Amino acid sequence: MASIRALLVDDHAVVRAGYRMLLEQAGIEIVAEADTGESACRLFTETEPDVVVMDLSLPGISGLEAVRRIVARERKARILVFSMHDDPVFIDQAISAGARGYISKRSAAEVMVEALRAIASGKVYIEPGLAQELAFRKIRDKDSPFAQLSTREFEICTLLAQGSNTSEIAKRLHLSYKTVANYSTQIKGKLGVGTTAELARLAIRHNIIEP
Repeated sequence: MASIRALLVDDHAVVRAGYRMLLEQAGIEIVAEADTGESACRLFTETEPDVVVMDLSLPGISGLEAVRRIVARERKARILVFSMHDDPVFIDQAISAGARGYISKRSAAEVMVEALRAIASGKVYIEPGLAQELAFRKIRDKDSPFAQLSTREFEICTLLAQGSNTSEIAKRLHLSYKTVANYSTQIKGKLGVGTTAELARLAIRHNIIEP
């Protein structure tokens, strides 16, 4: 079987080193490493990997936005999100952005290898435990209120909840101040909150951000 070529995206060098060792032992070639969403987008174009392993929590643009940009550039991109976030809303948002798989950082090492091989062969892979939780949440019709947000709205919502102001978000995401302000109004309307402080409290309650 031909070697799978992977781009590894995580902002911690020690973590990347561990992943590299694990994947190379499984016969997966790491063609490049990125520590920001911006560099991930650039290296994807330069190296044309078979698969991308993408963390969501990155400096600069988030992994979610990086997924969106890579898929906008290459519709057939195969991206596996590997994140500490295991709430179903993050899975929904990642898949909506174009990711082909999602596993938790708490998963066993062999799960990542299995997921990458599945995605490289054209399949979609969601870690079984997370897929079950996602299915249960939908059956019970108790989705997080954040599930109704678009990928861009979710990105901006998370940044607002974490304390970033409109100007900071506009600069970070390369959007105009007015665009971000309009998104902020839409987000608060959809979530039924009147202030950023209320939005932050709601985000904490639903495990979108840590207190």
